[in-house]
Amino acid sequence: MATLANYPDYSLYSNAFGFLRQPLVFQPQGCDADVIITGVPFDMATTGRSGSRMGPGAIRHASINLAWEGKRWPWEFSLTKEIKMADCGDLVFDCGDAAQMCERLEAHATSLLAEGKTLLTFGGDHFVTLPLLRAHAKQFGEMALVHFDAHTDTYDMGSQYDHGTMFYHAPNEGLIDPHSSIQIGIRDRKS
Repeated sequence: MATLANYPDYSLYSNAFGFLRQPLVFQPQGCDADVIITGVPFDMATTGRSGSRMGPGAIRHASINLAWEGKRWPWEFSLTKEIKMADCGDLVFDCGDAAQMCERLEAHATSLLAEGKTLLTFGGDHFVTLPLLRAHAKQFGEMALVHFDAHTDTYDMGSQYDHGTMFYHAPNEGLIDPHSSIQIGIRDRKS
């Protein structure tokens, strides 16, 4: 990655702006990237351990370790040479406004999917999945879900914006087909 004074930066700690040191493109609609990376620094829907809002920045920073090697064994190619990616930064929404986050994330995802882009989205707490599912269902219809978690997140209690309810809402809204979906790693109530 060329940086200040056009020097390549191979360090493991600086210039961690875009995922895998990909360019920041704050207006990704119309860009030539195949994959658009978006951070969603949201953790208002979590009940116990807030702080997942720091996830997008932490993922970008950790990705520097992958970027400097170019290619990863056993593959003989560099991901960034095979797939054109752009990082559009973090979704902007008023702090504390969960409804606005949902509206803006769904609109952002809908516009990119309409252009044929693939989305790579970093949360935040996993409630951000619901507006993303809504956008994807508009484009592709009802989907199958592969969900890795210790919890089902199918609870019908709680607020409208709750990290334990998105897979309760998703089948009820016709976003996912529960008969074609699977949840892996769910803990038993006795464990």
